[in-house]
Amino acid sequence: MASEILEEIKEEVTCPICLELLTEPLSLGCGHSFCQACITTNSRQSMIRQEGESSCPVCRITYQPEKLQPSWKLSNIVETLQRVKLSTEEERKRDLCVHHGEKLHFFCEEHGKLICFVCERSQEHRGHKVLIKEEAAQHYKEKLQADLDRLRGEQKKAKKWGSDIRKESNFRQNQVQKERKRVQDYFEHLRGILDTEEQKELQKLEEEERDDLKDLAQAESELVQEGQLLTDLISDLEHRLQGSTAEMLQDVNGIIERSKTFTLKKPKTLPKKQVRVFQDPYLSKVLPAFNELTDARRYWVHVTLDPPTDKANVIISADWKQVRPAFYLRTLYLYQKGDCEDYGVLGSRPMTSGKHYWEVDVSGKYAWVLGVCEENPPDSNRKDFVRRGNKRQHVCSRYQPKNGYWVIGLENHSNYKAFVDSPSSDPSTLTFTLTVPPHRVGVFLEYDAGTVSFFNITNHGFLIYKFSACSFSGKMFPYFNPMKCTAPMTLCSPSS
Repeated sequence: MASEILEEIKEEVTCPICLELLTEPLSLGCGHSFCQACITTNSRQSMIRQEGESSCPVCRITYQPEKLQPSWKLSNIVETLQRVKLSTEEERKRDLCVHHGEKLHFFCEEHGKLICFVCERSQEHRGHKVLIKEEAAQHYKEKLQADLDRLRGEQKKAKKWGSDIRKESNFRQNQVQKERKRVQDYFEHLRGILDTEEQKELQKLEEEERDDLKDLAQAESELVQEGQLLTDLISDLEHRLQGSTAEMLQDVNGIIERSKTFTLKKPKTLPKKQVRVFQDPYLSKVLPAFNELTDARRYWVHVTLDPPTDKANVIISADWKQVRPAFYLRTLYLYQKGDCEDYGVLGSRPMTSGKHYWEVDVSGKYAWVLGVCEENPPDSNRKDFVRRGNKRQHVCSRYQPKNGYWVIGLENHSNYKAFVDSPSSDPSTLTFTLTVPPHRVGVFLEYDAGTVSFFNITNHGFLIYKFSACSFSGKMFPYFNPMKCTAPMTLCSPSS
């Protein structure tokens, strides 16, 4: 059917004079077209015979030679037909045996090529396994498709590994950036005498970063090279599967062998590890308190106050960062009750493991209590005092570790206390004197280690007190009690 259509098209673009495909076709007004050379010669002869007039060789209608128009459309059609003709001839040649000129009907598996019936009976192919071309095509098409599917899977694996490398690279850079920031903050406090030490540490970090990123870049480069080989092999397989049968089967064993032996090599990546943590034995001896605070601040957490639903005696700010007692807003008769109201509130961040650090501004206060407590400590709902005979017991009686509280506090402007366990229900406290009153206190809970530390941020982070060997059994919460001092307690941010 296709050949018949081509013949019809060929007739339409054949010169009526030379009976060949049109060359530089010119069209007459009557609609007939001719080769430029043919119609020019015809025009001269017609003018001689017909006394200066030219007529169409087909329909004899006269025309003026100077008004002949080139037909680019016909010229393009002719060029297309010529290309189709050449392609068809080349295809016919590919289907013929180069030795015998016969059609290639068979496929020799040992040699991996198409042969004709004469080759099949020759000494060269005697005893070989020979398949009909169509059977061989189906068989090897399945093989090639299987190899292509496997290699596409390898290509997906390469892309995933490449993505993993880039993620690891970003992770390393982020780790180094965080550690760099910590080192810079550390040395900012000691810039006068510690510039040299700072530069040494930064250089070590930069070298580690450079080495890690260099190794990762090398791994990615190797993966790119492997990926290019894989892409080329896949492209070759796709080309064969999309081409003719002859193109697919030509030297097919070679590419199948390449496909079978190709295995994507996984690039080397760095082991999962933390970037080196800054430590300096000399500085640790000279500045132990500063180093301890620096380490604790690495675990700064976002804490907000949890407004109690059953207390009207505290006021919490809109951002849930500040608490103050509300009694001073009421009538003065409340002052006559003495220290009988509980102003304690919890932080909204429960803690069940790990390390947690936060800071509280207590400047301007002459009384406060802060630390951590259990989710439901014993006596947590009791009143601020209980009667024992005719004696009132202060709310601080419950501030003991055995009751689920690990807290320190201030009373009467200058008496700093740590509340520890006592055999009785009466509070037992350790009183200590601080040379620099803390306007800002850091609290560090190490849940798994069972410790709670308190730092005097106002005095370069020196340790105020540390609870050790604590027994935490459930959720722990930050605890804040502004007492009856009207100044607020305020949660601080790392940047403040």
